[in-house]
Amino acid sequence: MHVSFGIATAQSQVSYDELRQVWREADAIPEIEHAWLYDHLMPIFGDPDGPTYEGWTLLAALAALTSRIRLGVLVTSNRFRPPAMLAKIAATVDAVAGGRLEFGIGAGSRPGHPIARREYEAHGLPYHDFAHSVAGLAEACTVIRRLWTDDKPFDFPGEYVQLTGAFGNPKPVQPRVPMLVAGRSKAVLRVVAEHADIWNIPGGDLADAIERSALLDRYCAEIGRDPAAITRSIYLPFSAERPADTRRAAGEAIDAGFRHIVLGLAAPYPAGVVRRVADEVVAGSGRAVP
Repeated sequence: MHVSFGIATAQSQVSYDELRQVWREADAIPEIEHAWLYDHLMPIFGDPDGPTYEGWTLLAALAALTSRIRLGVLVTSNRFRPPAMLAKIAATVDAVAGGRLEFGIGAGSRPGHPIARREYEAHGLPYHDFAHSVAGLAEACTVIRRLWTDDKPFDFPGEYVQLTGAFGNPKPVQPRVPMLVAGRSKAVLRVVAEHADIWNIPGGDLADAIERSALLDRYCAEIGRDPAAITRSIYLPFSAERPADTRRAAGEAIDAGFRHIVLGLAAPYPAGVVRRVADEVVAGSGRAVP
């Protein structure tokens, strides 16, 4: 079975020129199939007052500068943007990218993450409890997919999302934009089972990721969905100092059934960092030929 590798560049504490250079390098290296930004409005690492670029705006710019790699936000916080507006933004980016978008979404940071929470207060955004955000995520996934596919306006009288005369035009370039949903909680995994094409979990505890993947299998069975329809994705940090450790972690994840590997790059980016990822991690990690 094919294994895809991608990179992630969290757009905090870094310049646009640096990001542009890394993404253009990735676009020219066939072993790297996808690239990702993150969705924070203020830094969650390093200088708390340092620069952070808005994810979807930046993604549109990088989509216009690339031609091959698939791209997305790992992952969009459903708390930041109304779902219908997010569907419009995503369809626009897919048009700019010529049909290369992979749509990543999640419930947003938990209340116990004060570094992340401050960005909501700083931008006047509501911060509901986790149960509310997960329930809202389920409705958002339904609404977004319908806006991408329904050929007539519709009303949506949800508990968390209310729309009247909703209609998406233009549609995405892709007949079906892959939807990646990230998270490990039981509640989020039930949303994954119903809506996701790809499920992502942070690496670091492979045993937990395997356990959560098995739980996802169970939730799929409960609703009559084939668990194999959902690609398993894992995020792993790339160590420029110890690439063999990253290669080993990627190989173990592949052996455990994860077929979508996202390697996080830390700024400042060493020269040729994406080439190093391809040569020192992708090569020899068990990557299958499609």
